[in-house]
Amino acid sequence: MPSQPPPQPPPPPARRFAWAGRNFRIQTAATVVGGLGNAGAPIATAFAVLGDGGSGTEVGYVTAARLLPTVLLLVIGGALADRLPRHHVMVAANLFSGLSQAVLAALVLNGHTQLWQLLVLSAAGGAGFALYAPAAEGMILQSVPPDHAARAFSVFRMGQNASQIGGAALGGALTAAVGPGWVLGLDAVCFLVAAALRFFLEAEAAPAASGTTMLSELRDGWREFASRRWLWVVVLQFSVLVACVGAVESVYGPVVAEERLGGAADWGLAMAAYGVGLVVTGLLMVRWQPRRILLVGNWGVFLFGVPALALALAAPLPVLIAAMFLSGVGVTVFGVNWMVALQQEIPAEMFSRVCAYDHLGSLSLAPLGIALAGPVSNALGISGALWACAVICTLLSAAVLLEPQIRRLTRRTADDVPAAPEPAPVS
Repeated sequence: MPSQPPPQPPPPPARRFAWAGRNFRIQTAATVVGGLGNAGAPIATAFAVLGDGGSGTEVGYVTAARLLPTVLLLVIGGALADRLPRHHVMVAANLFSGLSQAVLAALVLNGHTQLWQLLVLSAAGGAGFALYAPAAEGMILQSVPPDHAARAFSVFRMGQNASQIGGAALGGALTAAVGPGWVLGLDAVCFLVAAALRFFLEAEAAPAASGTTMLSELRDGWREFASRRWLWVVVLQFSVLVACVGAVESVYGPVVAEERLGGAADWGLAMAAYGVGLVVTGLLMVRWQPRRILLVGNWGVFLFGVPALALALAAPLPVLIAAMFLSGVGVTVFGVNWMVALQQEIPAEMFSRVCAYDHLGSLSLAPLGIALAGPVSNALGISGALWACAVICTLLSAAVLLEPQIRRLTRRTADDVPAAPEPAPVS
């Protein structure tokens, strides 16, 4: 009688996040570290200007100075990210940003900061972001299987947004307690730590074909971007919307907090509530995978103008906190669905370039809008300017729904992919 084979041990239980490979974990951890500093830095910069006797107009100029090189250099960053190993691009961008923030922190701590210095160093930070952002999104796309993209983007955004909560609350509290210079110094340290973490990312082969020029690759990326109406319609919407939201968060919010609320600490608390909205909704988006991805995503965009409405109504701090929370909910609902749409519709070898055009279009009017925030509030009053922002956000959210592709674009599932034909029998 033949001997029975020995019993096989049961297979090990599948890890809950088995799809999250080394690169995904490192990139998420580095993003959390960097986000802790980045969330507090805008608060510190705004109150550094106001603390030196500056006005809301000057706060707008400094914020616009950061955004202008971002707009101008994003397409270059996208082309570099599709030509070079993306982790090299991210490490170099983080080191550059950390250095510029360290110089800015030293100037603010010494108490001899001039407006032109803030403008130049803010512009340097914007240039660093322009090089970093397209490579970062491409790295996340590469690091997870397509069928787990929605979960990966949700988990990644939860980590990113959790750092927003801690960074905003800590940044506001430290700005009020010890001054903005120390918060800017913390941001510089976070950039350097994030660069060190990203140094250990596993190298990915540069996806660009050899022998092509950067200009031809930029043209290819533009054709890919312009060929999808749903893509450029949303980007046009965001070009105005981001300018309005940026004016509220970077100029009007800090000014109202300084004049009517508790200053930097209360504004930091409101920004932390925004982060809580991001994280709570991120937990929901891990499981909720709506079929009409852009339609559902755009419903979240309707919430973007709620903080402007609360500030325009001179709402008390608890109401402002609730409004910021709802805005965070809307950002995550849109952001996760948007990234799923890009991931399933854009070829991987074009992804960073298309994302660069996405960022470029979305931010194109932000420098002008934020620079004009002060003059507009002088003309309309700050309450009138806030009402204008709230109304514009609502009208844009409704107008985009007129585009059929946005209402109809659906999430693909495994059942939507046609099976490969069976090979013909050999005769």
